[in-house]
Amino acid sequence: MAMTREAIKATEAAIRPYVRTTPVLEVNGRDFGLADFALTLKLELSQHAGAFKTRGAFTNLLTRPVPKAGVVAASGGNHGAAVAYAARRLGVSARIFVPTISSPAKVQRIRSYGAELVVTGDLYDDALEASREWQAKSGAMAIHAFDQTETLLGQGTVGLELEAQAPNVDTVLVAVGGGGLIGGIASWFAGSKRVIGVEPEGAPTMTNALRAGRPVDAPAESIAADSLGPRRVGELTFAIARKHVERVLLVSDDAIRRAQQALWEAARVVAEPGGAAATAALLAGAYQPAPGERVAVIVSGGNTSAVNFEAALPAKAAEAKR
Repeated sequence: MAMTREAIKATEAAIRPYVRTTPVLEVNGRDFGLADFALTLKLELSQHAGAFKTRGAFTNLLTRPVPKAGVVAASGGNHGAAVAYAARRLGVSARIFVPTISSPAKVQRIRSYGAELVVTGDLYDDALEASREWQAKSGAMAIHAFDQTETLLGQGTVGLELEAQAPNVDTVLVAVGGGGLIGGIASWFAGSKRVIGVEPEGAPTMTNALRAGRPVDAPAESIAADSLGPRRVGELTFAIARKHVERVLLVSDDAIRRAQQALWEAARVVAEPGGAAATAALLAGAYQPAPGERVAVIVSGGNTSAVNFEAALPAKAAEAKR
Protein backbone atom coordinates (compact mmCIF):
# COMPACT_ATOMS: atom_id res chain seq x y z
CA MET A 1 0.00 0.00 0.00
CA ALA A 2 1.35 3.44 -0.93
CA MET A 3 1.90 6.23 1.57
CA THR A 4 -1.03 8.39 0.48
CA ARG A 5 -3.56 10.48 2.38
CA GLU A 6 -6.25 7.99 1.34
CA ALA A 7 -4.25 5.10 2.80
CA ILE A 8 -3.67 7.01 6.03
CA LYS A 9 -7.39 7.76 6.28
CA ALA A 10 -8.19 4.07 5.83
CA THR A 11 -5.61 3.20 8.48
CA GLU A 12 -7.12 5.68 10.91
CA ALA A 13 -10.53 4.07 10.49
CA ALA A 14 -9.06 0.61 11.13
CA ILE A 15 -7.19 1.50 14.31
CA ARG A 16 -9.67 4.04 15.72
CA PRO A 17 -11.30 1.61 18.19
CA TYR A 18 -7.88 0.85 19.69
CA VAL A 19 -6.03 4.18 19.92
CA ARG A 20 -6.67 7.51 21.57
CA THR A 21 -7.19 10.79 19.83
CA THR A 22 -4.43 12.57 21.70
CA PRO A 23 -5.08 16.14 22.84
CA VAL A 24 -3.46 19.35 21.74
CA LEU A 25 -2.48 22.13 24.12
CA GLU A 26 -2.60 25.66 22.74
CA VAL A 27 0.11 27.80 24.34
CA ASN A 28 2.28 30.75 23.33
CA GLY A 29 6.00 31.16 22.80
CA ARG A 30 6.00 33.66 25.66
CA ASP A 31 5.10 30.82 28.05
CA PHE A 32 8.61 29.47 27.37
CA GLY A 33 10.42 32.81 27.41
CA LEU A 34 10.33 33.10 23.62
CA ALA A 35 8.73 35.56 21.23
CA ASP A 36 4.99 35.99 20.86
CA PHE A 37 3.81 33.23 18.50
CA ALA A 38 1.06 30.61 18.50
CA LEU A 39 2.36 27.24 19.64
CA THR A 40 0.44 23.96 19.57
CA LEU A 41 1.70 20.97 21.55
CA LYS A 42 0.41 17.66 20.18
CA LEU A 43 0.56 15.41 23.23
CA GLU A 44 1.36 11.97 21.84
CA LEU A 45 2.78 11.03 25.23
CA SER A 46 -0.84 10.52 26.32
CA GLN A 47 -1.31 7.71 23.79
CA HIS A 48 -1.72 4.13 25.08
CA ALA A 49 1.72 2.79 26.11
CA GLY A 50 3.02 6.35 26.45
CA ALA A 51 4.02 7.21 22.87
CA PHE A 52 2.86 7.53 19.26
CA LYS A 53 4.26 4.07 18.47
CA THR A 54 0.99 2.42 19.48
CA ARG A 55 -0.57 3.61 16.22
CA GLY A 56 1.91 1.70 14.08
CA ALA A 57 1.76 -1.35 16.31
CA PHE A 58 -2.02 -1.71 15.94
CA THR A 59 -1.81 -1.05 12.20
CA ASN A 60 0.52 -4.03 11.82
CA LEU A 61 -1.55 -6.35 13.98
CA LEU A 62 -4.87 -5.40 12.40
CA THR A 63 -3.85 -5.39 8.74
CA ARG A 64 -1.40 -8.32 8.49
CA PRO A 65 -2.05 -12.04 9.09
CA VAL A 66 -0.54 -12.92 12.48
CA PRO A 67 0.89 -16.47 12.72
CA LYS A 68 0.42 -18.77 15.68
CA ALA A 69 3.97 -17.92 16.76
CA GLY A 70 2.82 -14.36 17.44
CA VAL A 71 4.90 -11.26 16.83
CA VAL A 72 8.45 -10.11 17.46
CA ALA A 73 9.88 -6.61 17.61
CA ALA A 74 13.13 -4.84 18.34
CA SER A 75 12.98 -1.51 20.08
CA GLY A 76 14.76 1.13 22.07
CA GLY A 77 11.74 0.93 24.34
CA ASN A 78 8.67 2.78 23.08
CA HIS A 79 7.99 0.57 20.04
CA GLY A 80 8.39 -2.49 22.23
CA ALA A 81 5.92 -1.15 24.76
CA ALA A 82 3.48 -0.33 21.97
CA VAL A 83 3.72 -3.79 20.38
CA ALA A 84 3.40 -5.45 23.79
CA TYR A 85 0.31 -3.37 24.58
CA ALA A 86 -1.34 -4.01 21.22
CA ALA A 87 -0.52 -7.73 21.37
CA ARG A 88 -2.07 -8.05 24.82
CA ARG A 89 -5.17 -6.15 23.71
CA LEU A 90 -5.63 -8.47 20.72
CA GLY A 91 -4.65 -11.71 22.46
CA VAL A 92 -1.39 -12.26 20.56
CA SER A 93 1.90 -13.47 22.03
CA ALA A 94 4.84 -11.10 21.69
CA ARG A 95 8.59 -11.27 22.21
CA ILE A 96 10.37 -7.91 22.48
CA PHE A 97 14.12 -7.36 22.14
CA VAL A 98 15.63 -4.20 23.64
CA PRO A 99 19.23 -3.03 24.17
CA THR A 100 20.83 -2.24 27.49
CA ILE A 101 20.42 1.52 26.87
CA SER A 102 16.64 1.21 27.20
CA SER A 103 15.39 3.22 30.15
CA PRO A 104 14.10 1.35 33.22
CA ALA A 105 10.71 3.03 32.73
CA LYS A 106 10.37 1.54 29.25
CA VAL A 107 11.61 -1.90 30.28
CA GLN A 108 9.11 -1.95 33.14
CA ARG A 109 6.28 -0.90 30.86
CA ILE A 110 7.02 -3.69 28.37
CA ARG A 111 7.04 -6.24 31.18
CA SER A 112 3.79 -4.87 32.59
CA TYR A 113 1.99 -5.73 29.35
CA GLY A 114 2.99 -9.38 29.63
CA ALA A 115 5.34 -9.66 26.65
CA GLU A 116 8.43 -11.84 26.80
CA LEU A 117 11.31 -9.39 27.14
CA VAL A 118 14.88 -10.01 26.01
CA VAL A 119 17.56 -7.43 26.89
CA THR A 120 20.54 -7.87 24.60
CA GLY A 121 23.35 -5.78 23.15
CA ASP A 122 24.26 -2.18 23.77
CA LEU A 123 22.31 -0.47 20.97
CA TYR A 124 19.03 -0.77 19.07
CA ASP A 125 20.71 -2.43 16.10
CA ASP A 126 22.03 -5.21 18.35
CA ALA A 127 18.48 -5.90 19.52
CA LEU A 128 17.27 -5.75 15.91
CA GLU A 129 19.74 -8.42 14.83
CA ALA A 130 18.72 -10.67 17.72
CA SER A 131 15.04 -10.20 16.85
CA ARG A 132 15.70 -11.21 13.25
CA GLU A 133 17.40 -14.39 14.40
CA TRP A 134 14.38 -15.21 16.56
CA GLN A 135 11.96 -14.41 13.73
CA ALA A 136 13.77 -16.80 11.39
CA LYS A 137 13.76 -19.52 14.03
CA SER A 138 10.21 -19.12 15.34
CA GLY A 139 8.20 -17.92 12.36
CA ALA A 140 6.84 -15.01 14.35
CA MET A 141 5.70 -11.90 12.47
CA ALA A 142 8.27 -9.10 12.66
CA ILE A 143 6.99 -5.58 13.31
CA HIS A 144 9.64 -3.03 12.37
CA ALA A 145 9.88 0.10 14.49
CA PHE A 146 9.98 2.50 11.56
CA ASP A 147 10.94 1.17 8.12
CA GLN A 148 7.72 -0.61 7.23
CA THR A 149 4.70 0.69 5.34
CA GLU A 150 2.17 -0.43 7.94
CA THR A 151 4.15 1.26 10.71
CA LEU A 152 4.44 4.47 8.69
CA LEU A 153 0.74 4.49 7.89
CA GLY A 154 -0.09 4.22 11.57
CA GLN A 155 2.22 7.09 12.48
CA GLY A 156 0.71 9.14 9.67
CA THR A 157 -2.53 9.29 11.65
CA VAL A 158 -0.78 11.76 13.99
CA GLY A 159 -0.72 14.22 11.09
CA LEU A 160 -4.35 13.50 10.23
CA GLU A 161 -5.42 14.25 13.80
CA LEU A 162 -3.26 17.35 14.09
CA GLU A 163 -4.69 18.85 10.92
CA ALA A 164 -8.23 18.38 12.24
CA GLN A 165 -7.35 19.82 15.66
CA ALA A 166 -5.15 22.73 14.51
CA PRO A 167 -5.89 23.37 10.83
CA ASN A 168 -4.15 26.77 10.74
CA VAL A 169 -0.70 25.52 11.75
CA ASP A 170 2.06 26.53 9.34
CA THR A 171 5.00 24.45 10.60
CA VAL A 172 5.32 21.10 12.39
CA LEU A 173 8.46 20.19 14.35
CA VAL A 174 9.04 16.44 14.71
CA ALA A 175 11.80 14.49 16.45
CA VAL A 176 13.65 12.00 14.25
CA GLY A 177 15.12 8.62 15.17
CA GLY A 178 14.56 6.02 12.49
CA GLY A 179 12.15 8.38 10.75
CA GLY A 180 8.83 6.60 11.26
CA LEU A 181 7.00 9.50 12.90
CA ILE A 182 8.26 12.21 10.58
CA GLY A 183 7.78 9.91 7.59
CA GLY A 184 4.14 9.33 8.46
CA ILE A 185 3.42 12.99 9.24
CA ALA A 186 5.25 14.26 6.16
CA SER A 187 3.33 11.79 3.99
CA TRP A 188 0.06 13.12 5.35
CA PHE A 189 0.88 16.80 4.76
CA ALA A 190 2.83 16.11 1.54
CA GLY A 191 4.07 19.68 1.26
CA SER A 192 0.89 21.43 2.40
CA LYS A 193 2.63 22.39 5.65
CA ARG A 194 6.28 22.87 6.52
CA VAL A 195 7.61 19.74 8.26
CA ILE A 196 10.97 20.06 10.02
CA GLY A 197 12.91 17.29 11.74
CA VAL A 198 14.89 17.58 14.97
CA GLU A 199 17.69 15.23 16.02
CA PRO A 200 20.18 15.08 18.88
CA GLU A 201 23.69 16.16 17.90
CA GLY A 202 24.93 12.80 19.14
CA ALA A 203 22.53 10.79 16.96
CA PRO A 204 22.32 12.59 13.57
CA THR A 205 20.81 9.74 11.59
CA MET A 206 18.68 11.69 9.12
CA THR A 207 21.16 14.58 8.97
CA ASN A 208 23.94 12.22 7.89
CA ALA A 209 21.67 10.43 5.43
CA LEU A 210 20.57 13.65 3.72
CA ARG A 211 24.18 14.79 3.45
CA ALA A 212 25.25 11.46 1.96
CA GLY A 213 22.24 11.10 -0.31
CA ARG A 214 21.36 7.73 1.25
CA PRO A 215 20.95 6.12 4.68
CA VAL A 216 24.36 5.75 6.34
CA ASP A 217 25.54 4.76 9.80
CA ALA A 218 25.55 7.41 12.51
CA PRO A 219 26.56 7.40 16.18
CA ALA A 220 23.97 6.89 18.91
CA GLU A 221 25.47 8.96 21.71
CA SER A 222 22.68 10.99 23.22
CA ILE A 223 20.46 11.20 26.27
CA ALA A 224 17.67 10.40 23.81
CA ALA A 225 19.40 7.42 22.16
CA ASP A 226 16.83 4.93 23.46
CA SER A 227 14.20 6.54 21.24
CA LEU A 228 16.21 8.56 18.69
CA GLY A 229 19.31 6.46 18.20
CA PRO A 230 19.11 3.71 15.59
CA ARG A 231 22.30 3.21 13.60
CA ARG A 232 20.65 4.57 10.46
CA VAL A 233 17.29 5.75 9.17
CA GLY A 234 15.15 3.46 7.06
CA GLU A 235 15.12 3.35 3.29
CA LEU A 236 11.40 4.14 3.18
CA THR A 237 11.63 6.94 5.72
CA PHE A 238 14.63 8.49 3.99
CA ALA A 239 12.81 8.64 0.66
CA ILE A 240 9.85 10.40 2.26
CA ALA A 241 12.07 12.86 4.15
CA ARG A 242 14.01 13.77 1.03
CA LYS A 243 10.75 14.58 -0.73
CA HIS A 244 8.59 16.18 1.97
CA VAL A 245 10.78 17.31 4.92
CA GLU A 246 12.11 20.85 4.56
CA ARG A 247 15.19 20.34 6.71
CA VAL A 248 16.52 18.63 9.84
CA LEU A 249 17.91 20.54 12.83
CA LEU A 250 20.36 19.35 15.49
CA VAL A 251 20.05 20.04 19.23
CA SER A 252 22.37 19.30 22.12
CA ASP A 253 21.60 17.00 25.03
CA ASP A 254 21.68 20.04 27.33
CA ALA A 255 19.01 21.67 25.17
CA ILE A 256 16.89 18.52 25.39
CA ARG A 257 17.20 18.48 29.18
CA ARG A 258 16.20 22.16 29.33
CA ALA A 259 13.21 21.42 27.11
CA GLN A 260 12.08 18.62 29.43
CA GLN A 261 12.24 21.01 32.35
CA ALA A 262 10.52 23.81 30.43
CA LEU A 263 7.65 21.57 29.34
CA TRP A 264 7.12 20.61 32.96
CA GLU A 265 7.42 24.13 34.37
CA ALA A 266 5.34 25.88 31.70
CA ALA A 267 2.75 23.25 30.80
CA ARG A 268 3.04 20.44 33.38
CA VAL A 269 3.93 18.05 30.56
CA VAL A 270 6.28 15.19 31.52
CA ALA A 271 8.23 14.30 28.38
CA GLU A 272 11.01 11.79 27.96
CA PRO A 273 14.20 13.10 26.29
CA GLY A 274 13.16 12.01 22.80
CA GLY A 275 9.71 13.45 23.39
CA ALA A 276 11.19 16.85 24.26
CA ALA A 277 13.68 17.05 21.38
CA ALA A 278 11.37 18.95 19.01
CA THR A 279 10.61 21.52 21.70
CA ALA A 280 14.36 21.89 22.27
CA ALA A 281 14.74 23.24 18.73
CA LEU A 282 12.59 26.23 19.69
CA LEU A 283 14.13 26.85 23.10
CA ALA A 284 17.71 26.61 21.79
CA GLY A 285 16.98 28.90 18.84
CA ALA A 286 17.68 26.21 16.25
CA TYR A 287 14.27 27.07 14.82
CA GLN A 288 13.04 30.67 15.04
CA PRO A 289 9.46 31.24 13.84
CA ALA A 290 8.75 34.19 11.59
CA PRO A 291 6.34 36.88 12.82
CA GLY A 292 2.82 35.49 12.75
CA GLU A 293 3.95 31.91 12.11
CA ARG A 294 1.90 29.21 13.82
CA VAL A 295 4.01 26.28 15.02
CA ALA A 296 3.09 22.79 16.19
CA VAL A 297 5.44 20.54 18.14
CA ILE A 298 4.91 16.81 18.50
CA VAL A 299 5.62 15.78 22.11
CA SER A 300 6.12 12.21 21.05
CA GLY A 301 6.62 10.21 24.25
CA GLY A 302 6.49 10.31 28.03
CA ASN A 303 8.00 7.03 29.19
CA THR A 304 10.37 8.35 31.81
CA SER A 305 10.91 8.05 35.55
CA ALA A 306 12.74 11.38 35.70
CA VAL A 307 10.01 13.11 37.71
CA ASN A 308 9.85 12.05 41.34
CA PHE A 309 6.36 13.03 42.40
CA GLU A 310 6.86 11.66 45.90
CA ALA A 311 9.62 14.19 46.44
CA ALA A 312 7.00 16.93 46.05
CA LEU A 313 4.86 15.57 48.88
CA PRO A 314 5.02 17.06 52.38
CA ALA A 315 7.45 15.11 54.53
CA LYS A 316 4.76 13.49 56.66
CA ALA A 317 2.72 12.40 53.64
CA ALA A 318 5.79 10.94 51.94
CA GLU A 319 6.69 9.06 55.11
CA ALA A 320 3.14 7.71 55.41
CA LYS A 321 3.44 6.10 51.96
CA ARG A 322 6.46 4.04 52.99
